[in-house]
Amino acid sequence: MSDPATTEPTIFNGRDDHGVDEKRRVQIPARWRPERENTQFTVILWPQHKAGTCLRVMPPPEMAKLMADIEAMPKGDTKKIALKRFIGSKSIQVTLDKAGRIVLPDEMTRAADIRNQAVLIGCLTYFEIWSPDRFANVQTEDEPISNDAFNLIG
Repeated sequence: MSDPATTEPTIFNGRDDHGVDEKRRVQIPARWRPERENTQFTVILWPQHKAGTCLRVMPPPEMAKLMADIEAMPKGDTKKIALKRFIGSKSIQVTLDKAGRIVLPDEMTRAADIRNQAVLIGCLTYFEIWSPDRFANVQTEDEPISNDAFNLIG
């Protein structure tokens, strides 16, 4: 991942299928790894899809944007505090090890049904980690709306 002050930002694109070892470590594609050592990604248990929960992995700039978006919500909005509680309690910071892997927390892997295999999907400014079965369902659900989605951008 590039330092935004000196180079272009990382674009998280593509699909990578990786094994998950007994310690719940998963390899991050080399093209997605930060250039700066000790950069922390935020892993969030993300429940927003009909196919089920996945893990959303956000680099520092995207996490900062998410936090700013939440802070911009009206102070009295009960959804704001619920969102803060949910994301605060269902997220963790992770750093890549020397082999380019992150350790996925046990509770998160169980909730996302990630076992021995994981599918890493680039979402341009962040990436997601799915169980293979759930991602197959996501693809099936996304297919019918993809043409309409592309029409939104011209």
